[in-house]
Amino acid sequence: MTNTILEKAAKIRLMVFDVDGVLTDGSLYLGEDGQEYKAFYARDGMGMVMLQAAGVPIGIISARTSPIVTYRMQSLKVQYVFQGQSDKVSAFHQLCRQLQLQPQQVAYMGDDVNDVPVMLLAGLAIAVADAHWVAAKHAHWQTRANGGRGAVREVCELIMEAQGTLATQLNRFGICG
Repeated sequence: MTNTILEKAAKIRLMVFDVDGVLTDGSLYLGEDGQEYKAFYARDGMGMVMLQAAGVPIGIISARTSPIVTYRMQSLKVQYVFQGQSDKVSAFHQLCRQLQLQPQQVAYMGDDVNDVPVMLLAGLAIAVADAHWVAAKHAHWQTRANGGRGAVREVCELIMEAQGTLATQLNRFGICG
């Protein structure tokens, strides 16, 4: 971890995630009835809960629309959910305006080429370990974990560590950080 990444992470006031390939491993499970299923990693969810408790809100910008994403984000108390966004940049700007933030105060995590336009705007652009090479090339930082397998938790803990809130969040569970 470089000091530059920690400095960028210390300035983050909003964390925005893509869904497929970031919060999930990118697999799409479809039932015979057309019902869509996704697998979310529980530890990523805990990281999101802790980051929000540390005062950093979370947003989701996804090109796809899925009721299961709505359900999962509600269960994690994620307020800012933008689905069906073929133009992720517009949703990113809308979030910045809504929260009165500058793009450099926002981190964005993606995995594929359609995430790159937002990554170019964000103050901290992150790619998952198994991201498409173009997304990885435009990231300030790349996780060790793959999408849907702990990458989100890594980012949440990175931001909390940089902002000096990780130990407090761990202490909520009786763990001395």
